[in-house]
Amino acid sequence: MKRRMSKSTVSSLSNYGLVIALFIIVQICSAAGVLTNQIEGLLIPVCIYVIAAISLNLVVGISGELSLGHAGFMCVGAFSSALFSKVTEDSMTTGPRFLIAIVIGALVAALFGFLIGIPVLRLRGDYLAIVTLAFGEIIKNILNIVYLGRDENGFHLAREVGGLHMSPEGETLVKGAQGISGTPRDSSFLVGIILILVTLFIVQNIINSRTGRAIMAIRDNRIAAESIGINVTKYKLLAFTVSAALAGVAGALYSHNLSSLTVSKFDYNTSILILVYVVLGGIGSIKGSIIATIILYVLPEMLRFLQDYRMLIYAVVLIIMMLFNWAPGAIAWRERIVEKFKRNKTKGVS
Repeated sequence: MKRRMSKSTVSSLSNYGLVIALFIIVQICSAAGVLTNQIEGLLIPVCIYVIAAISLNLVVGISGELSLGHAGFMCVGAFSSALFSKVTEDSMTTGPRFLIAIVIGALVAALFGFLIGIPVLRLRGDYLAIVTLAFGEIIKNILNIVYLGRDENGFHLAREVGGLHMSPEGETLVKGAQGISGTPRDSSFLVGIILILVTLFIVQNIINSRTGRAIMAIRDNRIAAESIGINVTKYKLLAFTVSAALAGVAGALYSHNLSSLTVSKFDYNTSILILVYVVLGGIGSIKGSIIATIILYVLPEMLRFLQDYRMLIYAVVLIIMMLFNWAPGAIAWRERIVEKFKRNKTKGVS
């Protein structure tokens, strides 16, 4: 007798299949010469925001906490990985250097997530959102005034470029608001797809494990979870730290896609944008986060030829997606379609 796969396993495999199918479609279109330079330029950024949306869904959808500091974790991951690549550019080959840079970005972001999460996760609701938003702004403003240089005597840190007392042969690595320039452009669409699959593997294994069930139990009823001995702080901190680490991975991919990295990109608007992808894709839905990110990131770029009407159409699409996901009538209609599909499938088998 054949053993049927569980619903969670089918859902996880379908998410992997969706990402792989998109990669194959892009490769076929690229080989056929269908892709324009504009579309090719969007491939890596889409991967970056898909990773960020999936990781944020672990906190917002699975843990049930509202975090607005995701761009801050992307920022520390981007700068730490870019700094490592910049320092070791002449001493390491591309592959190992980029791999280590991604790991460093993830670890540094995880460290910040852990340290921030210890006091912050004692808060709830709007208070948590405000504090995480403040964290992102604090990180951005600190990096705006940091200057880091290197010469034969080692590294030098200052709050202004004139404070770097280096020899004439010294090199300024971090230039305050100007950020880091000359980062090796090691990112590629293939690497982005691999990192998405790794992110899916980590997040889905957490969700489908005992840890994930504990996190969702805390989300659904904190008091009941505490009453049966679940360590609320431990599991919330775990989800927050893993989410921050994966945001660091997205930041590392971002920093190695541009030759110049500045903190201006990692403001609260970026955190809100990622949250929009998660909400419109369906809170807690990994597949929804992937699809919503692809549509909502690519659409404004594809509508640039409409100029003044571009954002109007984008706003209409946002409203339609929100209604499709959350309106009671739309939910009932989707359930009827699924039920009809299941009945037809059962008739076909019989």
